[in-house]
Amino acid sequence: MTGIQWNDGAPIYRQLKERVVAMMLDGVLKPGDALPSVRQVAAEYQLNPITVSRAYQELADEALVEKRRGLGMYVTEEASRKLLSNERERFLKEEWPLVMERIQRLGLSTEDLLGPAAPARGEGK
Repeated sequence: MTGIQWNDGAPIYRQLKERVVAMMLDGVLKPGDALPSVRQVAAEYQLNPITVSRAYQELADEALVEKRRGLGMYVTEEASRKLLSNERERFLKEEWPLVMERIQRLGLSTEDLLGPAAPARGEGK
């Protein structure tokens, strides 16, 4: 989880949770992998341990990680499948309509979108 930049637009625990989710989707954290300890993350990023615990608890509530008594938090076997399904659904409901609106506003065709990267119309002549 190196190089995290916190922004003021969202609570830090939510940003931390989203970073862990991104690591799962990117395959950095795989099923069965241990998450860094709460104390380790808190010390490394100068966060309150309660903030880290809250992020981890949300991940556990969503069954993306599981607590193993005395051992820590581990990525569940179904985490990547759940995340991919949830992210696809969110993309199709929230992001894709905005993308489609922009495509229509710009008058782009399927050929424009799927064709090789070529200079924009009117350029390169």
